[in-house]
Amino acid sequence: MNPKVDADLCIGCGLCAEICPEVFEMGDDGLAHVVSADCDGAGCCQEAADSCPTEAISL
Repeated sequence: MNPKVDADLCIGCGLCAEICPEVFEMGDDGLAHVVSADCDGAGCCQEAADSCPTEAISL
């Protein structure tokens, strides 16, 4: 899986970074960013994507 965050949809709620900190982090711009594409190793990308209130995460 190759996670991506759509900056136009992201509202900066931080839920993805809370659920999956190995892959997502909150940037200085207040939006989520992908810091690792290792979704298989982290095992939490799908949950983070499913929990995103604006569906800004694609896998």
